[in-house]
Amino acid sequence: MGFSQAEHAAMEQALQLARTGVRGANPLVGAVILSPAGQVLATGRHRGAGTPHAEADALAAAVEAGIDVGGATMVVTLEPCNHTGRTGPCAQAILRAGIARVVYAAADTNNDAAGGAAMLAAAGVEVEGGLLAEESRDLNHRWAAAVAAHRPFVTVKTAQTLDGRTAAADGTSQWITSPEARVDAQGLRLRADAILAGTGTVQADNPMLTARNPDGSDAEDQPLRVVMGHTPVPAGARIRGTDGRFLQLTTHDPAVVLAELYARGVRHVMVEGGGTVAGAFLRAGLADELLAYTAPALLGAGTPAFAGLGITTMAQVQRWRWDSAGGGAAVPVGPDLRLHLEPLPEPTIERQ
Repeated sequence: MGFSQAEHAAMEQALQLARTGVRGANPLVGAVILSPAGQVLATGRHRGAGTPHAEADALAAAVEAGIDVGGATMVVTLEPCNHTGRTGPCAQAILRAGIARVVYAAADTNNDAAGGAAMLAAAGVEVEGGLLAEESRDLNHRWAAAVAAHRPFVTVKTAQTLDGRTAAADGTSQWITSPEARVDAQGLRLRADAILAGTGTVQADNPMLTARNPDGSDAEDQPLRVVMGHTPVPAGARIRGTDGRFLQLTTHDPAVVLAELYARGVRHVMVEGGGTVAGAFLRAGLADELLAYTAPALLGAGTPAFAGLGITTMAQVQRWRWDSAGGGAAVPVGPDLRLHLEPLPEPTIERQ
């Protein structure tokens, strides 16, 4: 059948909506519902794990506005899922709403969630995929890589000075960034399944690594607190807590850590410290998202934010790109900046 001009415009809008979401266990997805005449009836986006998917969000917006979507077209940046996880399958919700046509960009590469397009087509819905598919794949290229490797999505978070230091030469590190930045970072912990640090950070800072609400109270659902390294964590260390949400993995290999966490149901892990652990994930190519809270301060010497990258010449430099998802590539937070980056996509090799 091909795609109409209205569907092209709606997919562009859906991609923009997707970019406002947050990265993590789920892909960034946006959706737009069009009337048979091509008018926008409702829009939706996915806001993170556990929240409604973009299609369900758009359908809910239509219901709230009293709009009948029977016979309408759903334009969505990713194939609707056919999977019950924390939320119900979007394909079933689309069918119940009476949507007559579904246009999607990229196919879902997650075997657990795929199959929505086939199910809808079998039920009589007109389904067509591939509209701006490359843009959709580019938006979620690291999420797709994590899914394909059967590992969690990895966010690396640092709090550093302008010259990339996380502690002074004498080991002191509290506080490099502002109270506002520390509150903002709690929002990141709230969306992760696990928070990870190295044994060196545990020994130096004795962190709790708990997730807290904006008012400072402990969040009801706590991420798993994970320590990576061979040095035993002291019995009285605050990271152990009393809720049973603590795990030490006696390895220095990020791939081993991710395989173990994936087997335990973790789909999004946040690496918080320190520089050696962060560097290990970057060196292994296993960092999917980088959030660097950067203070307008200089130390000149001290602990680097990323250690052991193994880079000795410019030919080995790691290149990243600015990421506008989740609020922006560079966002002022109090006196600091939250810098948001993601790895460049792997180059596509064409068959000859």
